[in-house]
Amino acid sequence: MLGIGKPTAGAYLCAGAPERQLAPAAAAAPDLLHKPTVRPLMELPDFAIEAKGLVKVFPATKTTPAKRALGGVDLAVPRGSIFGLLGPNGAGKSTFINILSGLSLKTEGKVWIWGRDIDEQPRDARAAIGVVPQETTVDVFFTPEESLETQAGYYGVPKKERRTAELLGALGLTDKARAYVRQLSGGMKRRLMVAKAMVHNPPVLILDEPTAGVDVELRRQLWEYVVELNRRGVTIILTTHYLEEAEELCDMIAIINRGQVVACESKQSLLRRMDTRTVVVTPEQPLAAAPELGPFQAQLRSDGDLAVDFKTNQASIEAVLNSVRAAGVHIRDLRTEDPDLEDVFMSLTYDAPGGLDPTAD
Repeated sequence: MLGIGKPTAGAYLCAGAPERQLAPAAAAAPDLLHKPTVRPLMELPDFAIEAKGLVKVFPATKTTPAKRALGGVDLAVPRGSIFGLLGPNGAGKSTFINILSGLSLKTEGKVWIWGRDIDEQPRDARAAIGVVPQETTVDVFFTPEESLETQAGYYGVPKKERRTAELLGALGLTDKARAYVRQLSGGMKRRLMVAKAMVHNPPVLILDEPTAGVDVELRRQLWEYVVELNRRGVTIILTTHYLEEAEELCDMIAIINRGQVVACESKQSLLRRMDTRTVVVTPEQPLAAAPELGPFQAQLRSDGDLAVDFKTNQASIEAVLNSVRAAGVHIRDLRTEDPDLEDVFMSLTYDAPGGLDPTAD
């Protein structure tokens, strides 16, 4: 696996937060909260979510020892970003989200949601976010229309301000508005979960594995809606195991491993951590095996192409090609491959010292 530099210790406030031109709706985002107890701040916060020294320890039981799920997390999510929160199973992502949503109590540390301290202003803080959990939690005896109306009632949204029809239309559920939820497909239930999270028009939307089990077409529709919400000023926090989704959608990414934030940077900065590129050569004649290329490691791929990895700070593409020619390989075509988010993710989690074994059960 490609190597990566060791992350520096200390707090992880995302570097290189993008400057965004927010839509007019975003400039007044605190006023979008319908809940009467949410008091607008004098000015917009710099960060949609901020955590300092966040610790969560699950106490020991008769059958299990105490578990430290979060070990002093310092994290700041820039307002207006699409923020990826990535990590292997058991890394602490869901614990972090459960603390934000009030489903789990933190052991130590401070957390602010849209500038509201979750200890001092718990109702205001929770009203500032909408959460789409991993699990599908909808009442199967309600219709989608009834589900959204009930959810809006929980948040105190006046009937004249409810957006039930708008949300159902945006998520492609208009024709199912009065069908029982139990009659919906899994993908439709996931979209209904997104609609429920948005009934009170929160400035922050948290999506915890939103496309798990969703087919390609529904996934595309969901992301189109999410991107449009972001254009209107909603901060999106996304957890996903589909790294290609995070690489395409997110402008800021944090990686959590074993309850610690091991990276939090702009996507471009994170990808630049990798100092390895690959030259892929298509030879004129098929090769029986990968040749010896001196300082470079070569691999013969199943399609007959020869892949050569090199470190950009130690060698050039010209040096690689000279070694290939010196080995008697005649080049018919070539291309280069840059590292992607999966390379960075693997290096910071599974390949890191003390990291997880990807072959373990």
